[in-house]
Amino acid sequence: MSTPVSADDPLSRERSHLASSRAALRAMREDVQSLDISDVTANWVNAQILERQIGDRIKALADLSHTPLFFGRLDYLHAPGADRAEGAEGERFYIGRRHVHDHDGDPMVIDWRAPVSQPFYRASKKDPMDVGLRRRFGYTGGDLTAYEDERLSDPGEAATTSKLLQREIERPRVGPMRDIVATIQPEQDEIVRSGLGGSVCVQGGPGTGKTAVGLHRVAYLLYAHRERLARTGTLVIGPNRSFLHYIEQVLPALGELAVRQATVDDLVARVEVRGTDEAPAAVVKGDARMAEVLRRALYSHVSLPAEPVVVVRGSRRWRVPAYELERLVRELLDRDIRYGAARDALPQRVAHAVLVQMERAGEAPDDRVQDAVARNSAVKAAVKAVWPPVDPAKLVLRLLSEPEFLAEHAEGILTGDEQKTILWGLPGSGKRAARSVKAAKWSAADAVLIDEATDLVERTHSLGHVVLDEAQDLSPMQYRAVGRRCSTGSATVLGDLAQGTTPWATRSWEEALGHLGKADAVIEELTAGFRVPTDVITYASRLLPHIAPGLTPVASVRENPGFFEVRAVPQDADVVAACEELLGNEGSTGLIAADARVPVLAEALTAAGIPFLAPGEETTLETRLTLVPASLAKGLEYDYVVLDEPGAVVDGEPDERTGLRRLYVALTRAVSGLVVTHATGLPPQLTQVTQTTQVTQVTQQIQPTDTTPPTQPTQP
Repeated sequence: MSTPVSADDPLSRERSHLASSRAALRAMREDVQSLDISDVTANWVNAQILERQIGDRIKALADLSHTPLFFGRLDYLHAPGADRAEGAEGERFYIGRRHVHDHDGDPMVIDWRAPVSQPFYRASKKDPMDVGLRRRFGYTGGDLTAYEDERLSDPGEAATTSKLLQREIERPRVGPMRDIVATIQPEQDEIVRSGLGGSVCVQGGPGTGKTAVGLHRVAYLLYAHRERLARTGTLVIGPNRSFLHYIEQVLPALGELAVRQATVDDLVARVEVRGTDEAPAAVVKGDARMAEVLRRALYSHVSLPAEPVVVVRGSRRWRVPAYELERLVRELLDRDIRYGAARDALPQRVAHAVLVQMERAGEAPDDRVQDAVARNSAVKAAVKAVWPPVDPAKLVLRLLSEPEFLAEHAEGILTGDEQKTILWGLPGSGKRAARSVKAAKWSAADAVLIDEATDLVERTHSLGHVVLDEAQDLSPMQYRAVGRRCSTGSATVLGDLAQGTTPWATRSWEEALGHLGKADAVIEELTAGFRVPTDVITYASRLLPHIAPGLTPVASVRENPGFFEVRAVPQDADVVAACEELLGNEGSTGLIAADARVPVLAEALTAAGIPFLAPGEETTLETRLTLVPASLAKGLEYDYVVLDEPGAVVDGEPDERTGLRRLYVALTRAVSGLVVTHATGLPPQLTQVTQTTQVTQVTQQIQPTDTTPPTQPTQP
């Protein structure tokens, strides 16, 4: 929409446009609320579907009072797509979280995902993309209070770092994760806008925005391919419920309500998980070799026929010899289709062989006759004997409970010691052999095996797009479980190899993507840190040579180095005092500790009268402290963090490398400040500084850069 430019009181004029845009959004919502569908639905089913769609549309048009409706403006030199002849009139577009139009249908706010919005994230002084002016807005609550301008096409104006952008990045965090739509950087935007047809893997260190990039990619794909994804579905997979609760408001804030969220455990929940595995057993069960063990065990139930099938119809007897049946069975085995699909096809194959004989005898059978023959009791009995039904859970139960059965199908795949590691009922195994599926104390790794076996029997439904976050912690078998959910779609894989904290953690993304079935995915690396302060990430990066020597350290783009201090404290009361000190600042505070230390610190906080939350519980202005077990810290962030006893965090893991990775995660949860407290000595890896761990602040400017009119952000 073309808008005349006025130099008189620009901030008031922008506020006026904001007020008009909010009024237009309310009118759009009221129009949807007033729809009468009584005359357009043929039946109650259609009416319910339409009512749900209208309800979702009303929710998507909600005006979030503390969320800016638009955050930027682009003034093009020429109308996009028009002739760029000298003197041609340009256009102005306000860039926001969703599209808003006036009563005439003219746009007042352009969706950030629209092609015309892309230069807001990509344009630069070097490549202005026909943008004369880019304006960024600053807000306090829901009120527009400042703006900054960058005249991209003016050769006389130098590029500078945006103070509003820095302020938005460093804004205190209270409550769930928020979107980054106003601060997306060019390298992030490239990933967000990559096509639906290809899969993307994003390696990103702490604070590089990989989770937010993945969520915004979903929002973009839903915008660009809404009809297709409405049919095929989308899914976001996170490591645990606390993490999903933390991110669950990002997509609704962008107007997207139809994206399902789940953990891997949710996806494979075909049995009740009541047990746990020791690490060695979980490693073997999570190994990709188990897929072949399961396949062998399943198809061992198929036997070649030794007897003919005789079908009686009226006065005639039709005989299918054993060698013919064997040929049909071998053909199905060679086709490598699902076990259940082949079993369903076999009766029809036998029936077809009978029909051929009927036709040779001069009869003229049709499809109804073939179906009747396929249902004949003799045919059904023969199929059951040759290709019996198999329950996936019972199959896994046999493998874990019967040494001979496992040995037969794991021969040449698992060693004898590996077989003993996963068998139930052996001395020292820690698990009794179960007599039934319901009685078994299944573990999370067992559930993944059952899911694999289920897919061998019957194909798993594939979605259009799946986002997999914190992927570095998945086992090969878990990758396979996720890959089945997007076998005909695409995936966005997010993770950090340095933060792998499971014994089976991913060693390389190439290997992981192979297990996922997306070996052709493009691997992108984000190394610019927007969340973690410079001094904090520099300290944490001392661990990288010991946990992931091949990774590039994250370099902070934060102008504020942040608050950082290491304190030797003699008692728990000093840890509590550190929490009280940080709570004096605005925003959220996290107290992260080794899992075994959490009850002790909880008691100390309670004694001091300091209220606190558990991970996943939303912070409020009254309660801003969260007590976080180190095992649940991944993916979370707080304005300030107290990290208790780093040595205990390391010692709480089964091996030093995993412990150091857990410590790396805990050290990088702070947005504004970190206090490390310890009564015992620090891990030596934190006191050693090598040349490869020296991390400096990024020198390049944040893009898109902004300059202020005339010198500073304009404020009322």
